[in-house]
Amino acid sequence: MCLGIPARVIEIYEKDGLLMGLAETGGIRKEVCLEYTPEVQIGQYVIVHVGFAISILDEGEAQEMLETLRELAEATQTASEFAPLDQSSPGGQ
Repeated sequence: MCLGIPARVIEIYEKDGLLMGLAETGGIRKEVCLEYTPEVQIGQYVIVHVGFAISILDEGEAQEMLETLRELAEATQTASEFAPLDQSSPGGQ
């Protein structure tokens, strides 16, 4: 499964003839291509998928998505802690 991750655009520039930017999420900054979202402004949130900003979000939508991703990460961590127990159950896989 591939996920698009919300990130806040903190810089916009041109590189090799392409509209590019620096986007940040969770303290991590990544260079992203902004060609699909040329109207984006610094401070706005975008969905980043494989290095491309594919849509613009308002801040509320972005925060809601980030919270959902945090909850998913926590649930995945909890599930992995119980994985060894599941493997040892009789007849279970």
